[in-house]
Amino acid sequence: MSSTRPSPDESPSGLATETTLTELHEDVTTLTSTLFLRHRLRIVEDLWEAVLRQECGQELVDLLNQLREMCSPEGQATTFAESDVLQVVEKLDLNEAIRAARAFALYFQLINIVEQHYEQRDQQQQYRAAREVLPGKNGHGQSLDKALSTSSLEADLLEKSLHDANARREMGTFHWLFPHLKNLNVPPQQIQRLINQLDVWLVFTAHPTEIVRHTIRDKQRRIAKVLRELDRVEDNLRSVGLSSSWEADSLRDQLTEEIRLWWRTDELHQFKPTVLDEVDYTLHYFQEVLFDAIPHLHQRLKQAVHASFPGMSIPRYNFCQFGSWVGSDRDGNPSVTPQVTWQTACYQRKLVLGKYIKSIEHLIDLLSLSLHWSDVLPDLLESLEQDQQRMPEVYEGLSVRYRQEPYRLKLAYIQKRLENTLIRSQQLYNGDCLQQEIPEYDEATIYRSGTDFLTELHLIQRNLGETGLNCRDLDLLICQAEVFGFNLAHLDIRQESTRHSDAMNEIADYLQVLPKPYNEMSEAERSLWLATELQTRRPLIPSELPFSERTRETIATFRMIRKLQQEFGQDICRTYIISMSHDTSDMLEVLLLAKEAGLYDPATGISAIQVVPLFETVEDLLKAPSVMTEIFELPFYRSLLSGGFAKSAEPDASSQVSLQEVMLGYSDSNKDSGFLSSNWEIHKAQQALQTIADRYGVALRIFHGRGGSVGRGGGPAYEAILAQPGRSVNGRIKITEQGEVLASKYSLPELALFNLETVTTAVIQGSLLRTGFDDIQPWHEIMEELAAKSRAHYRGLIYEQPDFIDFFHQVTPIEEISQLQISSRPARRGGKKDLASLRAIPWVFSWTQSRFLLPSWYGVGTALKSFLDEHPEENLKLMQYFYLKWPFFKMAISKVEMTLSKVDLQIAGHYVRELTLPEDRERFAPVYEQIVNEYHLTREIVLTITGHKRLLDGDPELQRSVQLRNGTIVPLGFLQVSLLKRLRQHKSLAAAGVVRSRYSKGELLRGALLTINGIAAGMRNTG
Repeated sequence: MSSTRPSPDESPSGLATETTLTELHEDVTTLTSTLFLRHRLRIVEDLWEAVLRQECGQELVDLLNQLREMCSPEGQATTFAESDVLQVVEKLDLNEAIRAARAFALYFQLINIVEQHYEQRDQQQQYRAAREVLPGKNGHGQSLDKALSTSSLEADLLEKSLHDANARREMGTFHWLFPHLKNLNVPPQQIQRLINQLDVWLVFTAHPTEIVRHTIRDKQRRIAKVLRELDRVEDNLRSVGLSSSWEADSLRDQLTEEIRLWWRTDELHQFKPTVLDEVDYTLHYFQEVLFDAIPHLHQRLKQAVHASFPGMSIPRYNFCQFGSWVGSDRDGNPSVTPQVTWQTACYQRKLVLGKYIKSIEHLIDLLSLSLHWSDVLPDLLESLEQDQQRMPEVYEGLSVRYRQEPYRLKLAYIQKRLENTLIRSQQLYNGDCLQQEIPEYDEATIYRSGTDFLTELHLIQRNLGETGLNCRDLDLLICQAEVFGFNLAHLDIRQESTRHSDAMNEIADYLQVLPKPYNEMSEAERSLWLATELQTRRPLIPSELPFSERTRETIATFRMIRKLQQEFGQDICRTYIISMSHDTSDMLEVLLLAKEAGLYDPATGISAIQVVPLFETVEDLLKAPSVMTEIFELPFYRSLLSGGFAKSAEPDASSQVSLQEVMLGYSDSNKDSGFLSSNWEIHKAQQALQTIADRYGVALRIFHGRGGSVGRGGGPAYEAILAQPGRSVNGRIKITEQGEVLASKYSLPELALFNLETVTTAVIQGSLLRTGFDDIQPWHEIMEELAAKSRAHYRGLIYEQPDFIDFFHQVTPIEEISQLQISSRPARRGGKKDLASLRAIPWVFSWTQSRFLLPSWYGVGTALKSFLDEHPEENLKLMQYFYLKWPFFKMAISKVEMTLSKVDLQIAGHYVRELTLPEDRERFAPVYEQIVNEYHLTREIVLTITGHKRLLDGDPELQRSVQLRNGTIVPLGFLQVSLLKRLRQHKSLAAAGVVRSRYSKGELLRGALLTINGIAAGMRNTG
């Protein structure tokens, strides 16, 4: 990728000097932020020790410090006195071990809060600093002059890494992007066209990666709020030359009190959360952060566009939208029933209506304009007359109070309609509308949809505008209403492909319409029959359902979607995702079931839902292009995409956007073939799918099923989007946000805004500034070779090494993780204990806990070494060139580097030595040795390619964050091993009919689970 700033000879006169001043200002800001972070960490650590001293005595504090001092302060030491640590840990009784584990877990949670708080503060300062030195401002601003005056005093403290950190922070923001596009002479018409079609979707999911209780999350938010207050007070003190005050002392006391309350709260879930519990938890981010943040995202984009391109049209408000799987993803989760999905939709509407009602109440206070002093248009007066006839009780109650105040009276009518709609939503939530008819409503007194609500808001806005007024709060509300509507988030339905084929098999068998069972037909036979049925108008499924419970539930889901759309509008649920998609018939089955529920009309060719295949395994990724070619070859399907037969026949049909969404899965492909192979197959699939979509005149939106960890597609979203092949983005993208990622990205307003901004920036940048490196065929051939060798080596260990599965179950806490009450969804498909049925999330979680992090890097080193050995000097230069120039390759290597920095083979080896059964040590030794050798090989080659002396030298902030945790997490690993060993010994003795432990199985399990909780917090990711 090119430099983030133009060189002086490329810049207009004077720009180089301004850039230098900007860099200097940023350097000072960065140094200040770093010192601030250290200050906050010191305060929180002192409070942590003080609370533990108060609650448990000096003995526990001494024990924790002893354990930390025995281990490397940075973690990953080449040697450590394992025997000394073990002697201390093994002598602890269960209560002492649990207290130590809880204390370390609390420590990690606290520093996570501090880092998040620091990141938010840092983003705010960087954003303000950037705007102060934007071109067009008067001079360089007072703050820049101040920076220059102080820089000479602190110049010796500034390091080169600060420049790199500032460049990284600046990239990914709107205020960097648009001047950059202007400097590169990107045609404004091209930018305008992309902005007009900008379509960013973030989909929140409830995968079982969220290990922290909601109760604990509430406490974390309170602590973050106190820290913000402490910032404000300390900033004020510094401005007047003071160092302390009663207010600052009071806030520190409040922090101590919050930490003490936290210490006395159980960290573990008290019960398995229901699906509606997960809905409530996920929607909290909308209620507390996103609802208010989204208008500011639009405002930032608008300001940045106009600063560089004053005449350009601004993007629509809803260029960034939200989806949710919570309450609608039924793949492998029997708890997600049609009734639960219905209640989820009602709950979402209740939440967003509550937000609108509060906003309208505020506007009633604000818009107190009188007819004596302000004119209004006739359409507003006419609207008030209609409202008086429809809701006379409102007029009778408020006509005197709001006499001569038309805006207040109009808003009162709006408020009443919102309240009536809210009452209806609550009634639907509590009722059984899936079994009964949906009750009728008076359209005059409630809102049918968010569109009707918006129409009335626009009426007020237009009237204000005609008299020369603008109401900022009204504009914000209109933005929110356009983005969130009455549904808050769009619900995606997801189900596994065999549920549909089994239903088809049972229906066809009951009706006796096929010469042989559906499941025994070839793919060609299935597709032909399904396509024929889709074009008939007679029903296939009888009104009564004489089928199995699974088939009835599948049919009921489609009928529920129909009722959802009737009540909430089509936007509530338009996407049906088929996990484990293999063939064209998988898509046609869903469409046929949709037809039977009234969601697809064969007479008009109009469909109320879009069928989205999810290609997950490597085999399915390879088949994806042929599957989509076959479906696009069907004329009725192409008409469906373009809006039906009538629209397809219109003269300007070519201008219609026929949009097809395709989802690509990172988790199962990684588990199937390893990190490098998985990412390359997904990369190739996107290129091939885009080529096919272009051939058939279809717009393609790729839905990236990314998890939180690198092993499941996680990592910085900005770099990941830029690494996508050129034309596959084209202004459109959809991404899942899962588990603990929600807390890390969306728990604080500025962090949420920054994440939304970087994602949007990457989509624009990746669409307009294509590198062309993805189209170099010789590079493809090299990557194909690397991916194949990586996959072979990975599968050689995971699937072909006969002792590996036993090794995995013994040396990781997979069985104990399965007992954590962290999700409504089971950890395995079908309950089997083989690798195939194990979900990717607990698979990655287990390797993370034991510090192997195997799925995120294994096989990469062997593949790279094989290529380098062919022509050592020449091929090394080529790999280094790939790293510098090819975003895909750099993203892959950077993710591997980050993961390797979290690996600790000493701790991993401790798990192997202590948890392996004596009779298995000899057969497990080669497995462990193979992993160790691959780690060292991968680490050495990655450092050689990147040119770094240490892992993460290119990202000092991330390096600091990892090292901050690595040292303290080591003793927690020892505690976990000790408790796992005791628990497993107890199980073994109990199975033999002998129990000698003075602790119950439940007590030992609780201790082990607490360590899992702590390590998850320390690693900052679970699955």
